[in-house]
Amino acid sequence: MVSWSLRSLSLGLALSAHAVGVLGARVQAPSITLPREAAQRRQDLKNIFLTSWNAYKQLAFPHDDLTPISESFTDGRNGWGASAVDALSTLVRAQRTTEIFEEMVDFASQIDFTISHTTDTVSIFETTIRYLGGMLSAYELSGKKYPALVKQAEVLGMKMSEAWINGNKVPFGELDFNNSVPVIQTSNIAEAGTLTLEWSRLAEYTGNDTFRALAEGSVRQIASLTTPIPGFPAQGIDPSTGESVGAYVTWGGGSDSYLEYLIKYARITNTNDNLFADTWHTAVDSSIHTLLRTSTVGNHTYLADLDDSGTIRHVGSHLACFMAGNWILGGKLLNNNTIVNIGLALNEGCWNTYASTATGIGPEAFAYISSDGDFTGSGDPSAGNLAFYDRNGFYITSSDYFMRPEVLESNFYAFRATGNPQYFDRAVSAMDSFATFLKTPTVAFAPIDDVDSTDSDFIDDMESFWFAEVLKYLYLTFDDPNRISLDNFVFNTEAHPFMAPPEKAVYGSGHLRAASQFEPFKATSGPIPQVSFSPKLPNKIPS
Repeated sequence: MVSWSLRSLSLGLALSAHAVGVLGARVQAPSITLPREAAQRRQDLKNIFLTSWNAYKQLAFPHDDLTPISESFTDGRNGWGASAVDALSTLVRAQRTTEIFEEMVDFASQIDFTISHTTDTVSIFETTIRYLGGMLSAYELSGKKYPALVKQAEVLGMKMSEAWINGNKVPFGELDFNNSVPVIQTSNIAEAGTLTLEWSRLAEYTGNDTFRALAEGSVRQIASLTTPIPGFPAQGIDPSTGESVGAYVTWGGGSDSYLEYLIKYARITNTNDNLFADTWHTAVDSSIHTLLRTSTVGNHTYLADLDDSGTIRHVGSHLACFMAGNWILGGKLLNNNTIVNIGLALNEGCWNTYASTATGIGPEAFAYISSDGDFTGSGDPSAGNLAFYDRNGFYITSSDYFMRPEVLESNFYAFRATGNPQYFDRAVSAMDSFATFLKTPTVAFAPIDDVDSTDSDFIDDMESFWFAEVLKYLYLTFDDPNRISLDNFVFNTEAHPFMAPPEKAVYGSGHLRAASQFEPFKATSGPIPQVSFSPKLPNKIPS
C-alpha cells in the first residue's frame, strides 16, 4: 500500500519556482504576464472556433451537433440546439462575435423546453450543465441584458424538477419530458450531485428557492452516506432510497463533478455551512492516503480507482484529469499549499499523456504501474503496452480523443494559479495539434479514434462541449487573466462562468469530517448507468 498524508507530504512536490508560495483564498497569481504572441494565439483560436461554428451554422443548426464527416447533424441532446446554447458563454466574451451571440440569444429565447424534440429521455445532469448553465451564464456575462434567458431557464428548471418524486431527496437521472415521468433506475453521484451551481443561481434570479433546495438537498443526502473511504461516496446511488449502489470509488466519470461542485458551491455561495468544503477536504485527504500513486517509470503522479472489492485499479482517464485543476482551486481556497502542489503534480501526469503521443493529444483512458503493482481489472498489459509504458510512464487503454476539455481545463488552472509560461506553451501545443489532426477533409473538426497515430480515423460527431469547454479554456489561457478571473468567477462543469462574490479569507473549518460521522460502509449491488454516454459515439469514419 502506498500511503500519503496531507500533513507530511514532502514539499518537493512543488514543480518549479513558479509553484505557489504563500496562499490565500484568492486563486490567481497576483501578476501574470502574457507572452507577446498571446494576441496571435487568440486569433488562431478564434479561427478554429469560427471554422467550427460556420460549419455548424450552415449544416446542423438548429439541431444539437454537427456531424462533420457526413456534413449533417445529430440530435443527441433532445433537439434543442445544444451547440448553439452551449456556445453562448463563449460567444459573449470572444471579440467580434456580438452579432452571432445576439442571434443565438434570440434563438434560445424561442426554444420550446416543455417537450423533448426527439424520442429520447432528458438527462437532468446534461441538460443542467449545458442548457441551464449556458443560458444563465450568458445572462450574467452580457450584463443581464437578456431576461428571456432566465425565463427559459425557469421553464426548463420547472420541467426538470419533476425528476424528484415521492419525497425523494435525490432526483432520477432521466426524465420523459413529454409525459413528465422519470425513468426509475439507479443513478450516480455525478448525475445527482452536479446541480447546485446552476439551480442555486436559477433560484436567485427567479426568487424561487425551491430550485436551490432541491439541488442542495441531493448533495446533502450524498454527503450523509456511509462511504468506502472517509468523505468519498461510492459512485452509484439509488434515487428511490437515497442509498449507495456498489462501492466503486473514482475521480473519473460517474463521480467526478459531484466532487468538483463541493468546493465550487462553497465558493460561489460563500456559505458559512462548512459541510461542502469540509466534505471535499475529507475526500481529498482520503484520496491522498488511499488513491495517490506514482509510476515506476517517470515518477508521474496519478489517482487510482478503488473497485467494489476494495482493490486498487491503476487506471486513469481524460475525464478524471479535471481533478488537477480542482485540487489547485480547492487548495487555494483552503489555504492548503500541499493540496495545490499535488494538484500541480497531477496536472503534470495528465499533460504527459498529451506529450507522449504521436499527435500530441491525450487518450480517453490509460493505465500505469506503481510500486504496489499494475492491476487494472482488465487483464495484464500486452508487450506493446509495456514497451509504451517503459518509454512514457503510462500506456493507452482507450485510444480515442472525443474532443474532451479536462486536461486543458487543468492546464488553464495551473497557468492562472502560477503564471508559469510553460502552461501557456502547452495550450499552444494542444491547439496546434487540434488544427493538424482534428481538421477533417470535409468541414470543421472531429474526434479521432487513435491519438497515437498521425493517420487516425475520425469519429463523426462534434459535440457541443467543443465550443463550450475546449475552445473556451484555450482562449482564456491566451486572454487577459483579469477579464474572466478565477477570483471573480466560478466555472460550472461545462465551463460556463458564474459571477462569484468577494472571496472569504478561507473556506471550510480547516478540519476533516470526523470519522464518527460515517457509519461502517455496506455496499448494495445494482446496475450503474453508463458513464459519459454519447448517443452518437463511437461512429468511426475512415480518414
